[in-house]
Amino acid sequence: DELDQDAIDGLEQEIMEFQKAGNYDAAIEKLVIMHAWEEQNLGPQHPNLANTLMWMAGLYALQGLYEKAEPLYQRALAIREKVLGPDHPDTATSFNNLALLYNNKGLYEKAEPLYQRALAISEKVLGPDHPSTAISLNNLALLYNNQGLYEKAEPLLQRALAIAEKVLGPDHPSTAISLNSLALLYSRQGLYEKAEPLFQRALAIAEKVLGPDHPDTARSLNNLASLYDNQGLYEKAEPLFQRALAIAE
Repeated sequence: DELDQDAIDGLEQEIMEFQKAGNYDAAIEKLVIMHAWEEQNLGPQHPNLANTLMWMAGLYALQGLYEKAEPLYQRALAIREKVLGPDHPDTATSFNNLALLYNNKGLYEKAEPLYQRALAISEKVLGPDHPSTAISLNNLALLYNNQGLYEKAEPLLQRALAIAEKVLGPDHPSTAISLNSLALLYSRQGLYEKAEPLFQRALAIAEKVLGPDHPDTARSLNNLASLYDNQGLYEKAEPLFQRALAIAE
């Protein structure tokens, strides 16, 4: 039946409600209708169509249906590169999402150049100290981390931490996430003396900003406790594990 823009707006609302309720099949069904309308009325190269494709792909990816998500992400990327340009932030988002899909599938060699492109766009368009640039640095670092390429991951995580401290402040929750990421990298390599002060700082931020009973505080307690546990420092680890457990309960 014939849809107009108002009906499409209503459809969007419905899709969001289905998504919120975790009813992804119903959401995708409506997205297919929206996609068909946009293709017919806006044309096959319209940015709105790319957004709908991204949305649909994201819902498939959430369910681990990567083979269904991949061609949708690819088509959205092709539209955005052509219509918005290769350096547009939305194009960077497309690179990021497709890279994440490959990362989740363990196809690291496919993910790497896409993450690198997303980072290059962010640095060029938003600036080297923008929070989005920090996210891109973290994404690429995580990819290297997954492959055990710690020497490649480390400078990226250090840069992401420096951005968070400078732009968001030393006590921001995002700064704590960056501290944790870098500390985990050192911990994995057995560099406990480098990891410890970072985990301690992350815990202090969580306690101060989020409160002593927040799930992120529990995670920070667990990280620091595991660090001591790995070194056989059980008397240091135990009270931290107990505090984390008390929060979880």
